[in-house]
Amino acid sequence: MSVVQPFDKLPIPNSAACLLVGSDEGLQQRLAEALLLEKKSFKISIHLATSLPLPSERDHLRPRIDLIVFMIDIKSKYSLENVEASLAYVDASFFLGKVCFLVTGVGRVNSCSVEISAVWKLGEAYCSPVLFCELELEGIRVATAQRLLRMLQICAGHITGVSALSFGLLMRNSDDN
Repeated sequence: MSVVQPFDKLPIPNSAACLLVGSDEGLQQRLAEALLLEKKSFKISIHLATSLPLPSERDHLRPRIDLIVFMIDIKSKYSLENVEASLAYVDASFFLGKVCFLVTGVGRVNSCSVEISAVWKLGEAYCSPVLFCELELEGIRVATAQRLLRMLQICAGHITGVSALSFGLLMRNSDDN
């Protein structure tokens, strides 16, 4: 088991890889399907994990990861604890624009088990954007997939003149207003 590192492998032209980490496999699967259904000009691979560390690599089969999306279910304290424990297995250079926190279930605020302030503090501590959504609703799931796809495209270096770090900073500054 090893720490996930952003630049341990060479990029593959016209492709990008996203890692979705979260305890709700059903929501991960729906989001992955929405990402794959979106029109895009590059090949995308999506990997799902309930937590980190990832199993040991055999024969270098694991592709380079361009973006890690940590999924936190607002209804589950375990979900937040799982993400917090997984963060220890991510190389610090990933937090230069290649990580985001996706908070799901925000449409049901009355059944929250996770404090929103705890999620904001997590985003601040790891210098990573926090996105809020309701993946149960198809329209919001599609919009979230489109947003993540654009982030993935930037993180993979497919947008000339925009780096993951500059985009991450731009997103964080827009959240502060």
